[in-house]
Amino acid sequence: MTAPAPLVVVGDALLDRDLDGRADRLAPDAPVPVVHGARRATRPGGAALAAGLAALDGREVTLVTALGSDEASAALRRLLPGRVRVVALPLAGSLPQKTRILAEGTPVCRLDDGDGRAAGATDEARAALAAAGAVLVSDYGRGTAEVLRDSLAAAASRVPVVWDPHPRGGPPVPGSRAVTPSAAEARRLAPTVGPRAGETTARHGEAAGRAELSRAARDAAALVDGWDVASVVVTLGSTGALLCHGADPLLVPAVSAGRQDACGAGDRFAATLAGLLADGVVTETAVRGAVAAAGRYVAAGGAATLATDGTARGAFGEEDHAGVRCRPHRDGSDTHAAAPPARGAARGGPDGEAVLSAARVRAAGGTVVATGGCFDLLHAGHIALLEAARGVGDHLVVCVNSDASVRRRKGGSRPLVPLADRVRVLRALGCVDAVAVFDEDTPEQLLRELRPDVWAKGGDYAHADLPEAPLVRSWGGQVVLLPYLDGRSTTGIAARAAGHRVPIDGARPGGPQPERSRAGRR
Repeated sequence: MTAPAPLVVVGDALLDRDLDGRADRLAPDAPVPVVHGARRATRPGGAALAAGLAALDGREVTLVTALGSDEASAALRRLLPGRVRVVALPLAGSLPQKTRILAEGTPVCRLDDGDGRAAGATDEARAALAAAGAVLVSDYGRGTAEVLRDSLAAAASRVPVVWDPHPRGGPPVPGSRAVTPSAAEARRLAPTVGPRAGETTARHGEAAGRAELSRAARDAAALVDGWDVASVVVTLGSTGALLCHGADPLLVPAVSAGRQDACGAGDRFAATLAGLLADGVVTETAVRGAVAAAGRYVAAGGAATLATDGTARGAFGEEDHAGVRCRPHRDGSDTHAAAPPARGAARGGPDGEAVLSAARVRAAGGTVVATGGCFDLLHAGHIALLEAARGVGDHLVVCVNSDASVRRRKGGSRPLVPLADRVRVLRALGCVDAVAVFDEDTPEQLLRELRPDVWAKGGDYAHADLPEAPLVRSWGGQVVLLPYLDGRSTTGIAARAAGHRVPIDGARPGGPQPERSRAGRR
């Protein structure tokens, strides 16, 4: 098995500490919780955390960061895993430290100390970048990226550079392969930043889910152009990430990790993305891998998993006890706001009832998502699409081709499963809230009646066909493309059932190719 490619991480290192105890009473002199029995944990933060996480993936990592002779800098050096080689820049001041006070895992406050900044570049740092096969810039606004900007620009012209930006830092160098702001950072960094009506703030009556996607899509598109970079990947927390490197951004959904500590999830995302690009993985696939890795990191407990009990070294750190693609809608039109209904509260039946259920959800301020297809012989690819679509909003309506519509599109031998059975199976799925049937070749008329906030489709990012996009955008909706689950199609299943052994991961040589229809795999 080929070893993971090495990675150079450039950025601002921090020292992170957690004091996590119990809080079961308020202080007598002020209405604040008293935290007692605190467990202390210390670990690398900032660029040092990103470097340590990349090393945990089995990579040889070079960390280029500013360190001094202060106690915090010495502690950070001790805590880094052995696979991380440090190339130190001079530090003016003391290493920044961030201490979180938590009550049984819930943050109460944070104490920041140290004002150190990178004081200049070194020949060793320039040489490390000149020899790099891939670079992650973990910018925390403390000057490391700026003092090495010329070397980073040269690196971006020949190897993948992933730039994790900070509002107090400089812009990424042109040609960066991917830039990874959070949604909040993207709003602050985009050229259109500022609370202008219809752009960066939720419009009156607009569903929150759609507003977030709209803002992220607009900001990502603006940043790609303004920064002259290959792609911008906006991280959306539990929603996933939005990849923008062309006309139609791709939404990569995340699997919910529940209410967990997400501290460091952005570093985990960026480190995985940079590492996969270093390994030669294409950007879209690398983003999927990074979303999955960040989800696993949060589900496992996040930064708290990086240390072990007592004073033993953990993965790195010490602990002791002290007691889809979406088309951005740019015209500022609006629809809907309020709290979404309980899941399944507006479950509908075919046609009219589905339209009414969507209207009720929209009136309550929920986000209505619609998707469409034949759904003939329901398979794992369909389930993945439907679950991802439901995760985008509060209410999912599935638009299904009638039997006559399927025959016109697929031929006289289809559908394999009659409409009534297809509808019944879809309605039985927990991720489906309503089903509607259309008899035309395309669902435009049904969409005019449903007026969904989001039209979600499974699609090939490079060859997306979105004829419904102008219609959905006409009332302020978004079109979201969701990744395929490769190798699953009704055509392939039917061929195998007929004795044509089509492999699960592709088409039989010389035989029929797995089909991709207009609304995703059928």
